[in-house]
Amino acid sequence: MSVLVYTESENGTFKKTAFEVASYAKGIADMMGTTVTAIAIHGGDAVTLGAYGVDKVLNVSDTQLEAFNAAAYAKAIVQAAKAESSQVIVVSQSADAKYIAPLLATQLEAGYASNVVALPESTAPFKVKRTAFTNKAFNFSEIATEVKIVGLGKNAYGLKEANGAAVAEDFAPTFDDADFGVKVQSVDKATDKVSIADAEIVVSAGRGMKGPENWGMIEEMAEILGAATACSKPVSDLGWRPHGEHVGQTGKPVASNLYIAIGISGAIQHLAGINSSKIKVVINNDPEAPFFKAADYGIVGDAFDIVPELNEKLRAFKAANS
Repeated sequence: MSVLVYTESENGTFKKTAFEVASYAKGIADMMGTTVTAIAIHGGDAVTLGAYGVDKVLNVSDTQLEAFNAAAYAKAIVQAAKAESSQVIVVSQSADAKYIAPLLATQLEAGYASNVVALPESTAPFKVKRTAFTNKAFNFSEIATEVKIVGLGKNAYGLKEANGAAVAEDFAPTFDDADFGVKVQSVDKATDKVSIADAEIVVSAGRGMKGPENWGMIEEMAEILGAATACSKPVSDLGWRPHGEHVGQTGKPVASNLYIAIGISGAIQHLAGINSSKIKVVINNDPEAPFFKAADYGIVGDAFDIVPELNEKLRAFKAANS
């Protein structure tokens, strides 16, 4: 009857989202009076999960799963859920988990609530708070099925240390050829910068930068803050920046703790994709830019004057506090 949590990893190290979903699963387990079991596919050290409330870790080391495969990963999680008699399964809202969750729901005949932002209001009935209307509102959804799947929004719950001790055991799910109908041929990853999906801070810029040759100051700010770089849709359409950096409703969604928008007017499609970010800082020379209505902090002025000076101050502050 334990709460099952799928903990994502990369290169044998758990991602931050793994610790957040583990923390959340622990919160649900405490409400239900049960334990937390994690399934880790080529994951990291079980001890690190224990620190966030996981009691048992099912380690999957099948070489067929070295590259992400939604169908095969989902099948492994389904088998773990059945082995543990889990009625609640917690996943993140990463791109991979969004592929997995619907497969879990169909195979387990489970209800699935995405974009959950808090612990359940109650567990009987099982009612959760979710974002709705592209993060403009909240709703409360009741999952009435026996098995329930919760997709936890990024940075919605945070990390809660529990000082537990996880017991690790090997878990060997079974597969057939049909589970690998889609095969990964190659994976290309940027290795020299923080990814948008994992970033706590995102520095984003738009057409106000006037051209790709002016992006040095944006990359400098990102380097100082340990942030990811991003851009608006027109910038990627113009070829100034890679399409992988395009954030917004039609690009990558962002739920960072800090989102800095420089020279971006704030079209509704862009705002819809970054609304889940906790703190939004806007730098724009147009005081009527729509983005200022959504900003927590705003600076009206020329980015070419403000950003270099801000970088200088940030670098000095970092040096004085390192």
